[in-house]
Amino acid sequence: MPTESRSSTPILATLFCALVLLCSGIGAQAHPQSAVRPIPQSLQPVRLRCEYADNPLGIDNPAPRLSWEWAAPSPRARNQRQTAYRIRVGSRPDRLASGRGADLWDSGRVASNQTAAIEYAGKPLSSGQRAYWSVQVWDEHGVASSTSSVAWWEMGLLKPSDWRAEWIRHDAPAPKTEEDAFGEEPAPLLRKEFSVGKPIERARAYVTGLGYYELSLNGAKVGDHALDPGWTAYASRVLYSTYDITRDIRQGRNALGIMLGSGFYNPLPLRMWGHLNLREHLAIGEPRALLQIEITYRDGTRQTVASDTTWKTANGPIRKNSVYLGEEYDARQEQTGWDKPGFADARWRSAIAASSPGGALTAQFAPPIRATRHFAARTVSQQKRGVFLFDLGQNFAGWARLTVHGGSPGTRVMLRYGELLDSAGRLNPMTSVTGQIKGRRLPPGSQAPSTAVQTDVYTCTGGGIETYTPRFTFHGFRYVEVTGYPGMPPLTAIEGIGLNSDVEKVGTFSCSNPLLNRIHAVTESTFLSNLFSVQSDCPHREKFGYGGDIVATSETAMLNFDMARFYEKSVLDLSDSVRTNGGFTETSPFVGIADAGLGGGAGPVEWGTAHPQLVWQRYVMYGDRKTLREQYPKAQKWLALLRSKAVNGILDNGISDHESLAAKPTALTGTAFYYYNARLLEKMARALGHAIEAAEYDREAAGVFVAFNHRFLKPGTGRYDTATQACQAMALAHGLVIGSEEKAARDVLVKDIEAHGGHLTTGIFGTQAMLSALSDGGRADTAYTVASRTTFPGWGWMLEQGATTLWEHWEFSDNTYSHNHPMFGSVSGWMMQSLAGIAPAPDAVAFDKLRIRPCIVDGLTWAKGSYYSVRGMVRTEWRKNGSALTFKVTLPPNTSAEVHIPARRHEDVQEGGRRNLGRMGDHGRSPVTVEGIRFLGMENGAAVYRIGSGVYSFTSQR
Repeated sequence: MPTESRSSTPILATLFCALVLLCSGIGAQAHPQSAVRPIPQSLQPVRLRCEYADNPLGIDNPAPRLSWEWAAPSPRARNQRQTAYRIRVGSRPDRLASGRGADLWDSGRVASNQTAAIEYAGKPLSSGQRAYWSVQVWDEHGVASSTSSVAWWEMGLLKPSDWRAEWIRHDAPAPKTEEDAFGEEPAPLLRKEFSVGKPIERARAYVTGLGYYELSLNGAKVGDHALDPGWTAYASRVLYSTYDITRDIRQGRNALGIMLGSGFYNPLPLRMWGHLNLREHLAIGEPRALLQIEITYRDGTRQTVASDTTWKTANGPIRKNSVYLGEEYDARQEQTGWDKPGFADARWRSAIAASSPGGALTAQFAPPIRATRHFAARTVSQQKRGVFLFDLGQNFAGWARLTVHGGSPGTRVMLRYGELLDSAGRLNPMTSVTGQIKGRRLPPGSQAPSTAVQTDVYTCTGGGIETYTPRFTFHGFRYVEVTGYPGMPPLTAIEGIGLNSDVEKVGTFSCSNPLLNRIHAVTESTFLSNLFSVQSDCPHREKFGYGGDIVATSETAMLNFDMARFYEKSVLDLSDSVRTNGGFTETSPFVGIADAGLGGGAGPVEWGTAHPQLVWQRYVMYGDRKTLREQYPKAQKWLALLRSKAVNGILDNGISDHESLAAKPTALTGTAFYYYNARLLEKMARALGHAIEAAEYDREAAGVFVAFNHRFLKPGTGRYDTATQACQAMALAHGLVIGSEEKAARDVLVKDIEAHGGHLTTGIFGTQAMLSALSDGGRADTAYTVASRTTFPGWGWMLEQGATTLWEHWEFSDNTYSHNHPMFGSVSGWMMQSLAGIAPAPDAVAFDKLRIRPCIVDGLTWAKGSYYSVRGMVRTEWRKNGSALTFKVTLPPNTSAEVHIPARRHEDVQEGGRRNLGRMGDHGRSPVTVEGIRFLGMENGAAVYRIGSGVYSFTSQR
């Protein structure tokens, strides 16, 4: 037997190899795309995302958008490009991982470099269905990667008929008068018990509540969201969240609890600025909830637990709650165990059916609001007997957590909030007072606020150490005044909890100037303070989603944070609020403000531009063609409205350069924005393949260009209109300056800045335009001077006055203007784009092409930045030593860049110690002597190269 075994081994091996070769040949013929070169194990698609999220739960887009990045074979490998991909989607992860089981969709090999927002095109998906997916890619040599790890997404409830739950609410009547609304109106509690008797495979909770809700199961809060759901136009869209509660359900009895807050669905009838009552403009009603739990058992059976009138309801310990004024919580009214099984609810009443707010139930796709930061109190001081002041060291938005030691039953502790102190070191709450409601005369006994200060009140139960955190309000503040605390509070009695929509940080910037680093950090803090499902103007007195703030800062926000999902919601908010004349509103959701608008409730041109700008920017940054396709018709109607309001190409409309220190040029800025919108529509039309419409928009923009220069240019001088900084900057930044006048126009701008001692005079739009117009035109030195000034006016001046977030107004205000306002945050974007040099190219889609053009300015010895794009990490860093410059660039796979290296001549530039970098040869040919580099020419004192992905280290003589 041993001899026989040895002699048969080579024969068996030969037969086996022949069989493998035969099978390989058959496979290659049946699926040509699988006949590839050997697979390098390090080439791998990674970070698979669906709907711009990791393994999202409960989405309702029937064609989810899929994205991934590359892990290159080596961080220093150059020119890594995707030439094809193959997506497989299946219902079982085990089979998909083995390369089989794509029973839902197999895209086949698709020749494309696209890695972002690829729309699912497989079998229709059903409610609650989980889909597993993987991707394989081919590089520039046709080499295939191995199949990626398996990712997944899960659908929410897709059709109205899938909802078996009813809207329910507390049975208490609504206040009869406006005065009654300011009285006690307890936040309702809703509860329901149910039984589980079999092993569970999975359980999902689909839930929403208006204005806000908090869901608990068996005594524990479900999830980590705060102030849920996100604010929308409830008559058009109501957001719901999906939670995996498989591990939270017990065998036997279970109890569900919902606490409801008023939010923006049940706002108080405040008269903001003496006239604006939100109740007259928003979809409103008494708080209500909708909950559906779907349980799938291991034996395949299912159970649904849904909100209906069999639920029980009672008043909760939150006795008042207002998104503006604050909360009053009486711990003596707590009903211990109300959301646990076995609670005695015989005295509770039955919930009543509530009407739908009217809007379509939509999965909450934007990042939820979460607690993201914590601030320990820096100091506590006694102001007078029983009054203490806590300084948290940072202006922010969120909550103050109160810890009380030794309070007797009924002890009332009041918290008042503010951004500032007065000259005597006491709390000054006036810059955060709701809608400038200050010192109103009220009838005797009125409970409405004379001055609408942010205030929370906690009434102790007398149980030793007690802790209170608000639920259904949020504040903007640095200081907390505590009144009624029993004894002397310790420093730990107050803790700050920063809230914001939980957007991922994707950008970094630093340089050799500590002031600019501080300005950058303060800008980031300001943005986070104003991301509460809408991008607000301020987190205290208004909290509205103003379009103008978005227009001025969205580019900056996207370079610092992943705004893909957040800004998709912003687009839909604007779309939901559009007026019948096609106009977009000043705020979205619409609250009734239409200052200097276009009629019919439409906002001014600058504010309404937020819609088409965001639609286009999301295409450039994140590759979202779906939103571009769906929103294009509304952007067309918006441009038609602008066209109808223009006279001979001039649109004399708008608020203009809000908070400018110089006279505001309304007609000039209105016309500049009209031109900008026409160019946006031209780009959209071309991207969607609408060539005829693109040509029409091009002609329209050209006509506005001619009209603009005929009306505003003083020929031969470069002066536009009154030649303020805003006038010059808007003309330059929007590409409205005639070529022969460009140098003169920029010189006029520079001279005006010099005449103001290196300071700006611009407002919300002029500031952004000025910084980019200067840097793009070779005068980054002047932009740097403006940005680094520490005297009035400027960002440095704010910091010198103790600012920890940006102000609404260049001048210090102790009574009117917000001290936490993002609209001047465009300076951070300027640092990223002009100093670090990171910006998308004009023709970029999903950040596939970059323009890397760092401005090497006197006053800085180094600067560096990074941006984690939808395709991977981009990094830049430059340092100078005398006239010598080193510049490092890192590009992720599947990208390219036009990089500008400041140099006296091309021959002075080296990369990795090598010269002659891709110099143009005869007949326009370019023998690339250094891998991945092609020389394009000299431009404005810089050698310009085309580079692919990889790591580069340039040196030059400036």
